[in-house]
Amino acid sequence: MTSSVFASERLLFTPTTPNNDAIPVIFAFPNEYTVGITSLGYQVVWATLAMRDDVHVSRLFTDIHEQLPIKPEIIGFSISWELDYVNILNLLESLEIPIRATSRDDNQPIIFGGGPVLTANPEPFADFFDVILLGDGENLLGDFIEAYKTVRNTSRQTQLKTLAQIPGIYVPSLYEVEYQAIDGAVKAIKPISSEIPELVQKQTYRGNTLSASTVVTQKAAWENIYMVEVVRSCPEMCRFCLASYLTLPFRTANLEGSLIPAIERGLAVTNRLGLLGASVTQHPEFETLLHYISQPKYDDVRLSIASVRTNTVTVQLAKTLAQRDTRSLTIAVESGSEKLRQIVNKKLHNEEIIQAAVNAKAGGLSALKLYGMVGIPGEEPEDLEQTVAMMQNVKKAAPGLRLTLGCSTFVPKAHTPFQWFGVNKQAEKRLQLLQKKLKPQGIDFRPESYNWSIIQALLSRGDRRLSHLLELTRNFGDSLGSYKRAFKQLKGQLPDLDFYVYANWPTEQVLPWSHLQGPLPQSTLLKHLADATSYFQSSPKELQPK
Repeated sequence: MTSSVFASERLLFTPTTPNNDAIPVIFAFPNEYTVGITSLGYQVVWATLAMRDDVHVSRLFTDIHEQLPIKPEIIGFSISWELDYVNILNLLESLEIPIRATSRDDNQPIIFGGGPVLTANPEPFADFFDVILLGDGENLLGDFIEAYKTVRNTSRQTQLKTLAQIPGIYVPSLYEVEYQAIDGAVKAIKPISSEIPELVQKQTYRGNTLSASTVVTQKAAWENIYMVEVVRSCPEMCRFCLASYLTLPFRTANLEGSLIPAIERGLAVTNRLGLLGASVTQHPEFETLLHYISQPKYDDVRLSIASVRTNTVTVQLAKTLAQRDTRSLTIAVESGSEKLRQIVNKKLHNEEIIQAAVNAKAGGLSALKLYGMVGIPGEEPEDLEQTVAMMQNVKKAAPGLRLTLGCSTFVPKAHTPFQWFGVNKQAEKRLQLLQKKLKPQGIDFRPESYNWSIIQALLSRGDRRLSHLLELTRNFGDSLGSYKRAFKQLKGQLPDLDFYVYANWPTEQVLPWSHLQGPLPQSTLLKHLADATSYFQSSPKELQPK
């Protein structure tokens, strides 16, 4: 079974033959192969390691793996989804490695993790990793391997202290967390000795050659897709948005120099193309790119595009997509309320949303999916009415276009101006209200699970004390009930669910990630927070410095 899965891969790079003394590495994705191989981040890191002759890399998924080394020196995990932590713990156990970093000795491999989940806030998972790579892997991965080589034959402690000197490499065990009380907020986070840096700086790759698929396979979740990253980050800077704030600055792939050659490479082996990025249509030469993909020689290409910015939906874009086998388009509108869009810094008006729908239909698309959110800080009941009215107006303006409103609950994210806000306790009721009002209108309403948003908020604002909770919930199952049960069991040993999820935190409170420096300093985030709250009808509890 395994061999046939790996045999059906078409590689777009040439692996190197490793040296005799190459470092044996296992690079794992804590989910099934079809999911892991569809992750562009995982593909790129794996290919980067496979092209080095000083590393011998084997892949590991939850269902299959390549031949694994008997004594790996490094085991890495790429994490794109929070709840996959359960699989990390299971995989470590299957390799007979203690799940807590402090229980590992000199004979055990260094366990590292990277990816969007850990870069945002690694703290709930920190005790399971020896090393966490924060930020873009382009330069960081090489720096990590090179630094490891210099201390390869030394003690674990020496290795960790050396690795901690590299910008972007975070060694959690070398930082001590103090709490106001056993079940109180964080008081301070300090390195255990003066030779360890006080702040770990997230690494940012500043080049204009972005990622592209290194493998194409029919066994991927999106079968035979070739993905290219068109832009990284997003210039819009919606106040809640991790994809924008955490990954600044906005970078665009060089069109002639890297993007078009990458697309040509991919389309030589498959006819499915995915354009990735938080705001693909904001590439300065997007029109040219579209024109390029519209050539007759690519008539059989099926094109998928990640979310596009609403006011860039032209008839031409819709036409190209329709000709390239795409039926629908996704736009994020957040809300039908102008006030809420000002609060979150979404530079968008209802007329532009309506125009996007009209253009989508005129270009031949059959469906439009809008993304909204409930529980945005500052939201009042009348804002929901405005969302309902906006959806009705879009439907009127583009009859026959199938409309879907996907809707999530606001979840605070680290390194954004809204990191101090908690989840709105009314959010679940508000999702139900939208469902009740939109369904009779023939608008497909798809709410994201409210319970899942609560778990996300917990992990998104969590500190290290959650590691004990995560070990318990792993045995209880991944429902919200399991988390509540684990909180009950650990009562008095950490704050309650309310503190992590629903509380507005005062801005002077030490955050669990305050020793990890994102792209913008806290002073800038506070300024953006003040801009947002200036539109509120009443000022939020807590938040303001006393």
